[in-house]
Amino acid sequence: MNNNAKSIIENALEQGKGVFRLFPTWVPRAFCIPGKRLKLHPDDYYAFGAHRGGIDERWFASTVKADNGPETLPDEGLSYIYFEDGNKVRKVLLKDAIELMGKDILGERIMQKYGGWTMFAKFFDNMNPLPHHVHLDDEKASKVGQLGKPEGYYFPKQLNNHGGYFPYTFFGLNPGTKREDIINCLKNWDKGDNGILYYSRAYKLKIGTGWNVPPGILHAPGSLLTYEPQRASDVFAMFQNIVWDNYLSWDLLVKDVPEEHKNDLDYIVDLLDWEANLNPNFFEDHFLPPKPVKAIEEMHAEGYEENWVVYNSDFFAAKELTVFPGSSVTIKENGPYGVIVIEGHGRFGALEIESPQLIRFGQMTKDELFVTYEAAREGITITNLSDKENLVMLKHFGPEA
Repeated sequence: MNNNAKSIIENALEQGKGVFRLFPTWVPRAFCIPGKRLKLHPDDYYAFGAHRGGIDERWFASTVKADNGPETLPDEGLSYIYFEDGNKVRKVLLKDAIELMGKDILGERIMQKYGGWTMFAKFFDNMNPLPHHVHLDDEKASKVGQLGKPEGYYFPKQLNNHGGYFPYTFFGLNPGTKREDIINCLKNWDKGDNGILYYSRAYKLKIGTGWNVPPGILHAPGSLLTYEPQRASDVFAMFQNIVWDNYLSWDLLVKDVPEEHKNDLDYIVDLLDWEANLNPNFFEDHFLPPKPVKAIEEMHAEGYEENWVVYNSDFFAAKELTVFPGSSVTIKENGPYGVIVIEGHGRFGALEIESPQLIRFGQMTKDELFVTYEAAREGITITNLSDKENLVMLKHFGPEA
């Protein structure tokens, strides 16, 4: 971090009038099969090397490094601010920019209270379901020097042209499940399927809706492409050992367990929030239908529609904004936020935006932005330059949105 980095950030702020362009951030996962709905070129899904697994995630507005084992790259999962200076391209990590100029980017209150940008969002795109796993709460995550990880889900129709192999998600545990039942599943880790899904229930995923998933709740995400705002952490524990005939090692269960407890089944099972997992009203308490930000008739008369799509969390929220063909609307927000454009083309303040059809690994796009505090509060004028197609974007917010 130096004067050169600060100059790049200041120039990018000036060029975008308080809005940064962000460079695409791709993340592989060794235990997943890519669903190939990320608009990434077919030749590039194994760009990190086949041994690292396929690319099945794209991260947005991220200041947290992915935790993908010993071969994780130094900047894996981190977002870069992108700035074109004549014929030269400059990039600065969003994380470094916030450390250097956080009050200008996030506002003084957020920097004082939270110390930085404490969320990020992603698309995860898997052909097969994920293992039944849990994200740790703050207390358990602090034992390994990390933060707890609540997350939210939304299933955008623009990116779900197919449902994958299993568009159902298992959540929680069946009422009546006992600690001993889950301990026995863990004891059977190397004896075949450990059977943990017998103690859970699956919900069919509905495009255009979402879920709120606090830490401590077991979940086995289904195969829809999912937009996932979450706290800035990558802690997890896999409780299922075989998924779609793919075996997971014990290491993925105890990745974020202190060394002295890596074979302590009582400690591991205590990573679960038992009351939340056994909740008989799980659907009613965690399902998220879209919520209009104001009367739909009023929005339509103004040429747009906006809905909260992820909510009920203290750490993050998300909206889906649709600007109708040929329309222009000015939107004000309470604080900074990230943007990913998923349909159409137009202008976002001073910048052109478009949703690409096909992206090469390492190629810049015009679909991802970060809006700073002052620009968000002053309002951004967003214009749909098509006379036929909607302009649609997802907006992810941190705390106090």
